[in-house]
Amino acid sequence: MSDSVHFDLAREVARRRTFAIISHPDAGKTTLTEKLLLYGGAIHTAGSVKSRRATRHATSDWMEMEKERGISITASVLHFDYQGFRINLLDTPGHEDFSEDTYRALTAADSAVMLLDNRKGVETRTRQLFSVCRKRRLPIFTFVNKCDRAGVDPLGLIDDVQSDLGIRCFAYTWPVMRDGRLIGMVDRGDRTIHLYQRGEDHGATRAEVTVYDLTGDEVATVLEPDVLEPLRDQLGLLDGAGEGIDFTAVARGEASPVFFGSALTNVGVDLLLRHFLDHAPPPTARESNHGPVDPVEAPFSGFVFKIQANMDPRHRDRVAFLRVCSGQFEAGMSATVSRTGRTLRLARPQEFLGGERTHGDTAVAGDVVGLHDRGEVRVGDTLAVEPLEYPGVPRFSPEHFAQVRLDDAMRRKHLDKGLRHLAEEGTVLLLYSDSLTGPVPVVGAVGQLQFEVLVDRLRREYGVEVILDKLSFCAARWVRGPETEIAKLAAGYGVRRVQDADGLPMILFENEWVLERTVTREKRLVFEDVQPRTSGRQDVTREGMTAALS
Repeated sequence: MSDSVHFDLAREVARRRTFAIISHPDAGKTTLTEKLLLYGGAIHTAGSVKSRRATRHATSDWMEMEKERGISITASVLHFDYQGFRINLLDTPGHEDFSEDTYRALTAADSAVMLLDNRKGVETRTRQLFSVCRKRRLPIFTFVNKCDRAGVDPLGLIDDVQSDLGIRCFAYTWPVMRDGRLIGMVDRGDRTIHLYQRGEDHGATRAEVTVYDLTGDEVATVLEPDVLEPLRDQLGLLDGAGEGIDFTAVARGEASPVFFGSALTNVGVDLLLRHFLDHAPPPTARESNHGPVDPVEAPFSGFVFKIQANMDPRHRDRVAFLRVCSGQFEAGMSATVSRTGRTLRLARPQEFLGGERTHGDTAVAGDVVGLHDRGEVRVGDTLAVEPLEYPGVPRFSPEHFAQVRLDDAMRRKHLDKGLRHLAEEGTVLLLYSDSLTGPVPVVGAVGQLQFEVLVDRLRREYGVEVILDKLSFCAARWVRGPETEIAKLAAGYGVRRVQDADGLPMILFENEWVLERTVTREKRLVFEDVQPRTSGRQDVTREGMTAALS
């Protein structure tokens, strides 16, 4: 690599910021995503979450069911440029039924914004996702939302976050209140006060902001003493308590800067975006089976963390979302799929803003791009110029199960195609159970809402009406060991043997007691709640499954 090319690549990688937003449902994640796009210049008018059934929808929600229900049910990838930075924003589903989609998105992120409701603080879903981020050592930036309404005292909320999550927090911005109404923010970094003018469009466009020096005389002419004096007392408490700003600790995952604001009214969103971009990390080296891979020095490599079918219903396309980990991606280049050893010629990378897409010619480490996929890659696959493999994206065992029933036998091929595509996305786990007439499709899910999404998408995208017959099982485990022992176990009480789409045997359990008893008793078998790696294994078709189960 020449010095000039190396310099350009290093500069491009350094300006990348790839992050995800994590939160409990209803904390305002989709609204915040919209406002970041608004302030980043990617959109000019934010779609109101409250008017989902009207003409506007959230930019990140492109699927019909998302628009109808006002929820995010699949991870969206959003790209925009702002003040010299190239931003890749991963908008993740907040609903716990889609936790696996969120987990996959977090594997592609370099940092995370943790969104909290100012009345509720840390909630169950937030706690779970924070744990995932911490295990991956992702720097976490906290945004306390909905400060335009009464909530927990900011000092008390920070204390609660620290004690609940075990991470040191320091306030970077601080709310300015007048008669119980949020009117501005203090930027503790440069000691300025930002006062926001509330518009008539309910936050659909950027708010007008006037900035004052916190220590200057002018601020006293616009803020009354009963506003300014308590504010200075609060800031004095923060300074006196040693609430210093330490972004070195943030990079190590030991501390989290806290920003306050209201995504609905736009107060504080601009400060969050600006300071996040200044202090969030660019892409760093990632671990592989050959050790750390430098994002600049190493040639092109990346991994697939998501597959989405039918983003454009007119073309029934299939897009593989690739996180570029090192080097430069160029249209027409060749790369090898580590799992299969097959070399693919890669077409022009696609970039997204919700359901809209554009084509580019290049991408560098830190970027998330879409690749047209003909079924040649899977979630977790590594694509690279040189032989290497990144850790796979795990598939977790579901807790809800249903047998798929189709009344119109003439639509069988459409059903099989739809189930295969949606299972490869991760919408559900596709299993097959044996019967006298051949393999019967069984779907597994983390939550009931996934079943609703499956039925809806099979109808909308594949023209198939199905009935899901719920099964009385609550757990599943992949099983390894002698076939005779697996067969003997499958003949027992409270279990059913199935196989996943890779032909790997699984056991369904009626209750936790049966699961615990089986795991304890069957010493010759190994039970796993995460799918074993299937390197070199190809997808098993319905016909192949018939042979496997016979």
